Amino acid sequence: MLSIAKENIFVGSFAHMTERGELITVDHGAIYVTNGKISNIVIDPKSIDTNDENVIVLSGTQFLVPGFVDCHTHAVQIPNLGIGYDKQLLEWLDTYTFPLEKKYENEEFADCVLDAVVKHTVALGTTTACYFASLYANASLILGKKAAKTGQRALIGKINMNSKRDDGYYETTQESIANLTKFIDDIIKLNNPLVKPIVTPRFALSCDMVLLKELGKVAKEKNLHIQSHISENLQEIEAVKQIFPECSSYADVYDTAGLLTDKTVMAHGVYLTDNEITILKQRGTAVIHCPSSNTCLKSGLCDVQRLKKKGIKIGLGTDVAGGQSCSMLDAMRSALQVSTHLSFMKTDYEALNFKDVFHLATLGGATALAMADKIGNFQIGKEFDALVIDINAENGYLNNLKEYALEEKLEKLIYSGDDRNIAAVYVNGCKIK
Repeated sequence: MLSIAKENIFVGSFAHMTERGELITVDHGAIYVTNGKISNIVIDPKSIDTNDENVIVLSGTQFLVPGFVDCHTHAVQIPNLGIGYDKQLLEWLDTYTFPLEKKYENEEFADCVLDAVVKHTVALGTTTACYFASLYANASLILGKKAAKTGQRALIGKINMNSKRDDGYYETTQESIANLTKFIDDIIKLNNPLVKPIVTPRFALSCDMVLLKELGKVAKEKNLHIQSHISENLQEIEAVKQIFPECSSYADVYDTAGLLTDKTVMAHGVYLTDNEITILKQRGTAVIHCPSSNTCLKSGLCDVQRLKKKGIKIGLGTDVAGGQSCSMLDAMRSALQVSTHLSFMKTDYEALNFKDVFHLATLGGATALAMADKIGNFQIGKEFDALVIDINAENGYLNNLKEYALEEKLEKLIYSGDDRNIAAVYVNGCKIK
């Protein structure tokens, strides 16, 4: 585990969101970090010794934001980034995704790819990642070790799927549960508080009800997070109806299996019915908006405002490699574009703004993952997961040719920034970029 400085003081500008969705900007303040946690916040500090080695003074073009929370991404799919977007979901999975994922039987291949994944996502400002890993427990454990070594906060999901396939890319029910149980134990043995297992049925089409119920039992007995997919694609939804005729809806399949909890995140939710939304709300289950992949694979336009009004917890995901980028800044931009397109199609529809998507990428994601007590914004007692943003980074698209207010600098970052503007990354008080 990376060492944590006993105390640091960050002096300069910072921006973050409140639980009520309000943007807070501080032009000159100090955030005290003790043993990885925020111990004090001072507005307009007067008497800090800026020559102290534990004092980090931001430049006039820099400011702090909370670390980005990617609530849904497939670590093993990054080699396929940018491939296959002429196809829709189910054909894309069979043509590109499953053949790639089968390669993770080779642990040398897994080690090479997953090392690159963690380094890449950290460089892009992802301090917390909710990963779909591999069907294979050993490859999934490699991802956990990479995250732990780098210092990234991560939920690692060994994929479970027992629906038979001609290519052999599945497990029996017994193998699936045995391999998952060992994987959970192995992740726990890493003894790293930042890296935890998450129960991961791929989606309803990859599992029968027997396996889904067994996974629900494992999650309940071990008090674990759960992740899967729901209502991403119309063809997928119709197939679920055919396979599970005893269930009233896609959401009911998961609910019947005991998989909808207040620690469950379901990716997509493009076509959720009102009844399904009611079930998710009652269970405290979050929906993870994946606008990039929904566009690339032509799945549909998710109406985030509808979900928000119904009281659903919502996070944001890159959903690589259905999505074309590992960057949460790109995911924010995609969410803005999808919402704007919906506003062209609907009457009395207010599109999301940059503050809304900043919330989704930080505190909203933390809330979706049931981690808002630890991360997501700058509050005393929370762990210090933060990015140092430099609006005037060398060779970057942004510049400081004109003076802007801090709120405007944040807006510029979200619309036009990239990894060059992320000068430093901190997780639990430890600098990892």
